[in-house]
Amino acid sequence: MRAVAILAVVLYHAHVGLLRGGFTGVDDFYVISGFLITGLLWRQLEGGHRISFRSFYGRRIQRLLPTSFVVLVATALLSARFLPPLQAHASLKDGVSAAIYVSNYRFAALQTNYLTAGIPPSPFQQYWSLSLEEQFYVVWPLLLLGASMIWQRRPPHNRRVSGPSRAGAVTALAVLAVASFAFAVWLTGVSQPWAFFSLPTRAWELAVGGLVAFAAPWLGKLNGRSAALLGWGGLAVVIGSAVILSSSVPYPGTAALAPVLGTAAVIASGCSNPRRGPILVLGRTGARLIGRVSYSWYLWHWPVLILAPYVVGHALSLGANLALVLGSFVLALISFVTVEDPVRLSSWFRAVPRRVMGLGGVLTAAAASVCLVSISTLPSLTGQGTAPVARLSTAQPASGADHSGAQKTTLSTPHPNPYVAQLASATTQVQQAVARSLPVRVVPANLTPSLSGADADEPPVFVDGCLDSYLATALESCDFGDTSSPTSVVLFGDSHAAMWFSAVDGAAHQLELSLFNWTKATCPPLMIPIISPVLGRNFVECDEWRQNVLDRIAQVHPALVILGVARHYTDIYGFTPTARSGSRACRPWSPPSASSGPRCWSSVRCPSRHSTCLVASPST
Repeated sequence: MRAVAILAVVLYHAHVGLLRGGFTGVDDFYVISGFLITGLLWRQLEGGHRISFRSFYGRRIQRLLPTSFVVLVATALLSARFLPPLQAHASLKDGVSAAIYVSNYRFAALQTNYLTAGIPPSPFQQYWSLSLEEQFYVVWPLLLLGASMIWQRRPPHNRRVSGPSRAGAVTALAVLAVASFAFAVWLTGVSQPWAFFSLPTRAWELAVGGLVAFAAPWLGKLNGRSAALLGWGGLAVVIGSAVILSSSVPYPGTAALAPVLGTAAVIASGCSNPRRGPILVLGRTGARLIGRVSYSWYLWHWPVLILAPYVVGHALSLGANLALVLGSFVLALISFVTVEDPVRLSSWFRAVPRRVMGLGGVLTAAAASVCLVSISTLPSLTGQGTAPVARLSTAQPASGADHSGAQKTTLSTPHPNPYVAQLASATTQVQQAVARSLPVRVVPANLTPSLSGADADEPPVFVDGCLDSYLATALESCDFGDTSSPTSVVLFGDSHAAMWFSAVDGAAHQLELSLFNWTKATCPPLMIPIISPVLGRNFVECDEWRQNVLDRIAQVHPALVILGVARHYTDIYGFTPTARSGSRACRPWSPPSASSGPRCWSSVRCPSRHSTCLVASPST
């Protein structure tokens, strides 16, 4: 089953289109881990009425940390060498979090942050599942020990001797599984990244594996035919999940039931009848070999796929990705033979448990140190010296120009609006200034914000609550500019409208205008229903919020409404900005100097007949 799980994951990451849901392989691994670890711990409890924590954690260190350390160090050094400096800084911070086993929560926080959700994938991102497993190893022995002692089993003739309560442990796992699953379903609809990456929302998958381990004695009573049908059915569900599910499905949520229960069925089948069913396929030498090196392969394949395009300088084809996957398998074999197995089977470490614990501490500290030192070798982002300030010539439109020309002159008119010509001139000057700056190799110190702080710099509305969150429907009191002015301007749209806030607010102050900022994350000012991939459902909050904005616009009668909409909406939102049917129609336009042919922008009606409507559309 490890072979099935790892093949699903690596082929999905290689962008093999058939496996749209290959990410479910991680769920398969969790069920397997829950089964194996629970069985191991319970045998210790039944045999000696105690858990040897030193022995348990020592085996986990010997099994996991050496290969993890080798891959992490190699990834850190290659990231520092080949990634762009800004990306390398962020990725090496991911490496530090991976070294101390908290990367799952770091990635949850990064992907929850609306402004960082679209950053390139980290070469350390595969460590999130390892971090979650390490957290599982801390909690699980304590949970089983405590639960088994709730109702101690006492032999009738010797009340001084007690044993662990199987019923207590099974009850605890069942309660945990139900509570964790319910929490995962709820959180998937509220904050999908946290549901995906956190231990409390994945614990039920591990608990299902644990329950199968407890059920093993009873599973042996199934007849061979029933066991075989159970196993084949489970394997079909596991493979079907990897083929049918996709990233557009809210996950984990209820969708994770399929791979989890499918894996549990395959394991249950093997517990019942190890000579029939999927074991006929999964027990073959090739599958067992892949399963044995699956841990090393999981660690190696991801940084190889992520860093290779930076090494060669261009995106890779499917064939190249498959070659890289095969190459990472070779790396996995080498590290398994030279690192993983020798350390795992070392009698020198087993002879003195303190040596194993020391090994864990040394490897953890060394991995974090390599990442921190690699950060220090990157080009400085703090800057030195000063950069000249570019000055643009802002020639005014010809005297006597009609200031309402933007409304009366279309972009296809042979004599373009003078304001359009002015904009074209300013754009050309900016492009020339950028071209002149290319030879400069030193980061100036007089940048605002600094280059090192640019990724954390956010417009005021992103931090003061005036970019409404996904679940918000009411309008906040977000008045800016000259709030005493009777003439008002409205900034209305999604976060790409909010991006213009600083410029619009500055103009509002300069022109003594009142500014109302009404913006909401992924809620375009288009009167169409959309889907929220974050919430995993119809974005009804957007519909209600948008109507509230229109009602307020009708009340305040602004002189100008500025609409902003992103251009990156795709089918996962339920529409695209260039759709051509129904209420999503668009109309072509051709600027006088356009050479790329007609483009489209979603039709928008100005929300107030008292207002001028300036549209910042995907094509402008």
